[in-house]
Amino acid sequence: MVCIFLNCFKFAVNMMLMKILKQVVLFIGLFCFAGLSAQQVVKTDTLSGNPLTITMDQKINDLLQSAEDKCSMAGESPDSGEDNYTTSTKIAVPERTMSRAEICRKYPRIMGYKIQIVVVKSNDEANKVITYFRSKFPDLKAIRDASLRPNYKVLVGSYFSKEAAQKDLARIKGTFKEAVPVKYYIFCVEGKD
Repeated sequence: MVCIFLNCFKFAVNMMLMKILKQVVLFIGLFCFAGLSAQQVVKTDTLSGNPLTITMDQKINDLLQSAEDKCSMAGESPDSGEDNYTTSTKIAVPERTMSRAEICRKYPRIMGYKIQIVVVKSNDEANKVITYFRSKFPDLKAIRDASLRPNYKVLVGSYFSKEAAQKDLARIKGTFKEAVPVKYYIFCVEGKD
């Protein structure tokens, strides 16, 4: 019986020693990792000049700083001590109005004006009006707009402004009394001033 008691006692002592050993290892481990913690470093952004807060190890910060120092020294001349490199500057392009060719390349269809000469009830009537109009005014382009079905609009010319349409409108009103300028999408290259 004494043997059993001694074995139980040895087992209990071993368990207590293991518990203490675990606590000592944990305590030493915390101190070891505490020395490896990173710190916050404040750097200045090179493009905008804003301060940046970065969390990194001091050794990494020292390596980066030495690399930056080497880069800044590369542009200096050894005898004069002055910088041979120039800083990049933003080139300011003055605002200017775009030419008509540039506008037409960028926006092939723009809001302009056409002259509406008549609104008719059928496609056949619209075709007859267009044929008659082309015989009277061969220099102006005529189109049919079916957006108001069952009615059809006959539109002529392409103008950038209402004022630009006035000269042709005065000519057309001699034949088509109800002709009026209307807002309409036009092809930029066909537009008149």
